Amino acid sequence: MSIWSHRDGPVIVIGSSGIDIISHAVGSIQSGTSNPCEFRLSPGGVARNIAENLARLGTDVYLITAVGDDTQGHDLLEHTMQSGVNIDYSRIVPDKTTGSYLAILDPEGNLNLGMYDMRVVEALSTKHLHSCSGLFKEASMVAVDANLPPKALRTVFSLARKYNVPVAADPTSVGQAPKLARHLDRITLLTLNANEANALCPRDIRVRDREEVLEVARYLLSQDVDIVVVAMAEFGVVYASTKVSGHVPAVQTDILDPTGAGDALTAAVIFGLLNNIPLDETVRLGISAAALTLRSPGTVSEELTLERLYAQLR
Repeated sequence: MSIWSHRDGPVIVIGSSGIDIISHAVGSIQSGTSNPCEFRLSPGGVARNIAENLARLGTDVYLITAVGDDTQGHDLLEHTMQSGVNIDYSRIVPDKTTGSYLAILDPEGNLNLGMYDMRVVEALSTKHLHSCSGLFKEASMVAVDANLPPKALRTVFSLARKYNVPVAADPTSVGQAPKLARHLDRITLLTLNANEANALCPRDIRVRDREEVLEVARYLLSQDVDIVVVAMAEFGVVYASTKVSGHVPAVQTDILDPTGAGDALTAAVIFGLLNNIPLDETVRLGISAAALTLRSPGTVSEELTLERLYAQLR
């Protein structure tokens, strides 16, 4: 499938939205007891984060998500709309609670444990997605996260195929990644971390060995994915397509909070591909976006601009 088939249309992002609850430990974490920490709340959710990052890069973007009919849900959609994302096709679901994600970070800012409740996204039914089919017809790309229920995922890939729209997919977690296994031949861009790549590959890889990670990327290409981008945290990013492959080192930066860094990477890569930027440069922009997010107090950096990303690479 050509990624350029609807290049002038909007990007549709489909999947989760929620409130991120970030708990940053101020000392070594001891299990089985209370630990002192610093808390913060911010708008989150993989799909929502990707959509906001794209909007901040100047992309015309629609978000199809679901939130509860509660204060958190209304505030979440309001913030997302104010950032430039069209939310007309998102759902507010009565008698449901808005999704949430709890991250427990160690003193260095690394993720110790993550917990999520995204059950409200089950409201993105096949019926609702078919009601959005006019958007698919005009879209330049569809981006989807694997928090969607399996039937909804099948509907997204079916509509994308019907209208010949390329699909970018993010597994969101190791547990959700297997949902994408049956759809690999319909994925144009797959962005994931090394642990998620493991969940889609028949053999384990060492996340610090870029040659092994590259082998996994090539395996996913053999399953008819067009472009694979695998984040290896401080070891950089491996990428592969049917034409080129390589490794880009990470941008050295302080880590305030890793939450949302992968979503920024995904958004920047989508932006680069849709603007005819070569894949190597596109991945570098993605790494720059991730680095900016790592040292930002929110899940999406309010300082994100294309100019800022290029400035970091110089």
